[in-house]
Amino acid sequence: MNRLELKPIGIIHSPFASPQGMPIQASGAKGIRGTVEVFPEYSEGLEDLDGFSHLHLLYFFHLAKPFALKVKPFLDDTERGLFATRAPSRPNPIGISVVRLMKVEKHRLHVEDIDVVDGTPLLDIKPYVPEFDVRKADRIGWLEATRTKAEKTSSDARFARD
Repeated sequence: MNRLELKPIGIIHSPFASPQGMPIQASGAKGIRGTVEVFPEYSEGLEDLDGFSHLHLLYFFHLAKPFALKVKPFLDDTERGLFATRAPSRPNPIGISVVRLMKVEKHRLHVEDIDVVDGTPLLDIKPYVPEFDVRKADRIGWLEATRTKAEKTSSDARFARD
């Protein structure tokens, strides 16, 4: 299986025109509003979604530059192995964010805590369920020293296409 084809199911809209200056994680995007436009042919799949307070958005990092296996992440000055980071430049540039669902309106979702660039292709939506999704982590590797830094750190151009 050398080829895998994904088809966007919608577009994410946010106040962020480019990656520069955008929060690097949803925890740093508290209160920032956006919309998720689901293409009409998928709108029937939004039924019953309004019963959930939070959603996982899976999307394609369409502005990410090609990946490298060693990167200097946003929260550190040391080069790290790509898979030990959350850098957007990856072999398969897929992102995931947890957002608060405010309202479902036809084929449009109104969300908060959005940390995604405007115009980002949406790949999937899944309901966030604490009993399924929350795990107590015993260790978080090199990120242990940066616990509170993510909420105050904004993206720069290091992973964006020129």
